[in-house]
Amino acid sequence: MIKVAILGYGNIGRAAEEAVKAAPDMELTGIYHHDDCLSCIAGNIDVMIVCTPTREVQKFATVLAARGICTVDSFDIHGQIWSLREAMDAVCTANKTVSILSAGWDPGTDSMIRALLMAMAPKGITYTNFGPGRSMGHTVAAKAIEGVKNALSMTIPLGTGIHRRMVYIELEEGADFKTVEANLLADDYFAHDETHVIPVDSVDALNNVAHGVNLVRSGVSGATHNQRFEFNMEINNPALTGQVMVSCARAAFRMKARGEYGAKTMIELRPIDLLPGSTEQNIKALV
Repeated sequence: MIKVAILGYGNIGRAAEEAVKAAPDMELTGIYHHDDCLSCIAGNIDVMIVCTPTREVQKFATVLAARGICTVDSFDIHGQIWSLREAMDAVCTANKTVSILSAGWDPGTDSMIRALLMAMAPKGITYTNFGPGRSMGHTVAAKAIEGVKNALSMTIPLGTGIHRRMVYIELEEGADFKTVEANLLADDYFAHDETHVIPVDSVDALNNVAHGVNLVRSGVSGATHNQRFEFNMEINNPALTGQVMVSCARAAFRMKARGEYGAKTMIELRPIDLLPGSTEQNIKALV
């Protein structure tokens, strides 16, 4: 049994707990709040699923990797993934462990699908259209703005990979809306998209964790044009993210057992490592 623990117990942490308990080859050894002292974390852990906010991931993953514990996270700032990979790869290699980064659905499983579609049609254009739905990373970022009591960030697809952010906020008592709005719009999570900030009396009255994606590629296979591929899904956002992280925990455990140390993103993984069961069983069932 793979000994798995969870760090952080928000929406994703709770979903990861359910997925670990449902896995036939895993044992849940502990759940830690992200403000717990890392020195209090028990040593009988093969993989720690890091469910903290994205901007806290590197701090915790670095300490855990230095202690020889594999980590899985759902870091979701696309433009910073490579620098995180470089930093974590050095720590993991030195301490003979594995860190799987950005293990959600985007970045994550969508990244794998984009890679497969590019292999099928090397020349072409891929559009990834998110939503409509609740973005967990953007919602957490909005909640962190000074003066915000609660927040909900909705992603609205406009087509061809362009999105609108609808951010609903409850203000702390005495907070100035214009100041909060300016700080939110300047945050890197929101600065690159059309974003609307809307004050509301109750975020809970609006909250819904549904999300989805429409991923389309049109391209060329060899010299043949007009190849078109489309992938769609409608999901519960935390549930899918938690499940993907748990599947990646399995892959991290297997990689470490083979002596394949370092930090990896999902497009670098062997898909069969994500699955329970033996190699023979899965090849017979899936190939």
